[in-house]
Amino acid sequence: VQLQASGGGSVQTGGSLRLSCAAASGFNLEDYAISWFRQAPGKEREGVSCIGSRDDRTRYADSVKGRFTISRDVAENTVYLQMDSLKPEDTAIYSCAADLYTVACMLVPHLPYDAWGQGTQVTVSS
Repeated sequence: VQLQASGGGSVQTGGSLRLSCAAASGFNLEDYAISWFRQAPGKEREGVSCIGSRDDRTRYADSVKGRFTISRDVAENTVYLQMDSLKPEDTAIYSCAADLYTVACMLVPHLPYDAWGQGTQVTVSS
């Protein structure tokens, strides 16, 4: 599977962004758990949110619960990460990863994912 992440940008504290993780044609994203990770300068990559394949179970890092929402649009073959009430500490490069036939997704960055999308920069200014 080939993934393309997009939607990053620069916003002020309290603003919103929606990230997209789209699959190239020929790949059915419903078959994949999709996880979002982020990496800030000088920090380790951390899991943000994920959605499982087929039954769309979701998981969120404690730091983003109540502010971020992950969803899957089957028709668009895309997974979205809606980010609201953004804070400066959300500033990072965000990447998505795909895991085939995984119902219970995990927020573990160092697993052998089937594919990674390129990163998209999110900058939140105070």
